[in-house]
Formats: sequence, C-alpha cells, structure tokens
Amino acid sequence: MNFTERKPFFFLYLVIIIIGIPSNSFSLYVSWQHIRQRNELGVYLFNLALSDLLFTIGLSLWVDLHWRGVWLRGEAVCVISVILLFTNFYTSDGLLCCIALDRYLAVVHPLKYPVLRRLNTAIVISVAIWVLVISFNAATITWIDLYDLEIFDMYPLRDRLVQVNLTRFVLGFLFPVLLVSFCCRGICVAVRSNRATEDQERRRVSRLLGVVLLTLGLCYGPIHVIMLLWDLLEHCRRPSWLFLPYKISMAMSALNSLADPFLYCFITRLGKANVTQVVHFLQGRREGIAPKIELDHITRSVSYLTKSLS
Repeated sequence: MNFTERKPFFFLYLVIIIIGIPSNSFSLYVSWQHIRQRNELGVYLFNLALSDLLFTIGLSLWVDLHWRGVWLRGEAVCVISVILLFTNFYTSDGLLCCIALDRYLAVVHPLKYPVLRRLNTAIVISVAIWVLVISFNAATITWIDLYDLEIFDMYPLRDRLVQVNLTRFVLGFLFPVLLVSFCCRGICVAVRSNRATEDQERRRVSRLLGVVLLTLGLCYGPIHVIMLLWDLLEHCRRPSWLFLPYKISMAMSALNSLADPFLYCFITRLGKANVTQVVHFLQGRREGIAPKIELDHITRSVSYLTKSLS
C-alpha cells in the first residue's frame, strides 16, 4: 500500500486526533462534575471519555504508520498498540451498555433496584469492565499472532483466534447491540406513555437513543462483520478483496472516539448549552471582553447539567 493509497487514512486519523483530544477532554471535565455531585451516570461517562481520550492519544502510532508505510516501533509496542485498540472497542461497548441500562432503570423502574444506581456500584462495575477487557486482550493477543503482517492492516487467524473472534463478535458486538436495543425500546415506550412528557422531550430522547444504536452499528458493526468473514474464509486462500474493507472498517471504528463526546455533550439540550458557553467564553477572550462573566455562566451551566442528570 503506497502513500497515495494510505493518504486518506492518514488524514482521517490526524483529524480524529485534532478533534478527539479536546472534545474528550471536555467530556472528561463535565463527567467529573457529575461524579462530584454523587451521580453514578458520571462514573460511566468519565470512564468512556477516558477510554476515548487514551485511544485518541495512542492514535499517533497509526498516523506514524500511515506516514512511513512501515512499523518501526518494535514488537512490544506493536502488541501493546493492538491491545489498546481492542480495549477501547470493548470498554466503550461495556460502558455504553451500562449507560443505557442506567437510563432504562431511571426511566422505566425509578423505584426499583436502587443498589444498581449507586455511585459505588458504578465504580465497581467500571473497574470490572477495565480489568476483564484488558485481561482478555492480554491473554489473546501476542506478537506471533501479528507476525509478518502489516500492523493494523490485517488481523491474522490461527486456530485459537477463530474462537476468539467469534467470542468478540457475540459478546463484544451482538450482545451490546441487543441489550442497548432492549433498553432503548423500554425507554421509548415509557416516555411515550407518560402524558406529562412534552413532545419535544420525547423527540429528544428518541433521537438520543437512536444515535446510541447508530454509533454502535456504524462504528463497531463493520469491523466485527469483517472479522467474522475472515473466520468463515479461514481455510480459503487469503481473500485480498477483504483488505480494503478491513482498512475502512478500522477507520470507522476509530470514529467512535469522536461519536461518544458528540453523543453525550453536544446533541443533548444542556450539553449544547455548555458548548455554547465555552464558545462564548473563548470569543470573549479573543475580543478582549471580560471573560469572568462567561466563566460564571459556564460554572452555573455545568452545575445545572449535573443536577439535572442526577
């Protein structure tokens, strides 16, 4: 693959880094305010933003690969990079499931299962997700599984990795999609049957839940389908036609690091209010207008956002 062919991916990853680091940093700050207010949802949002931020920072290795066309970082960094890649995949999946389930319990069963909506419970669950995902990836990804192939360009399949990829497809993609779909349906039914809910609020909730499913489908669906196809074609001659779809699906999975902050900070009503205040604050500083007033607005807006989601 020459640089002309690699160039679209090079610039895409570069754009993801430029946009992803500040947007996920902002999400990290907002979710930390939730945690300070003892809001369990903030724990999941914080870990989701942290996972995306670490992935976005590590994406510089991909940019270097597509710029040089060859991996020069050594075997250990290669393995660690792939582990980080799949860690972001499945921590994001797990945390999205937790967020959907938390909202489902809050809307559909607000008085049941209070222990599941406590801050300490959310912390334990988040830590468990990190430990399980990292342990699974560390146990199933080794240098020999990547040997003699372009790093990140094609995932090889040995006998044990056929089962590993099937496990990833079922537990890392199919199960999260089904669980989030169930939660979304339950929330939509509850919201629509509640006459006290305004039409505008119903549309906002439905749109938000739809974007959650769309994010899971578009970001993680293609890469898992390609991995499943690679499983099915394992005993055939290497299908070269899978190479470009694999590259594209990898790029789409990287877009998840931009989708998550957009999802929870930029399309919700109060999230957009926070972004607007930040923009006004920066414009005020640029134009020499006293920024203290805008900063006060940001603080109040974040505080209101935190309380409204508790």
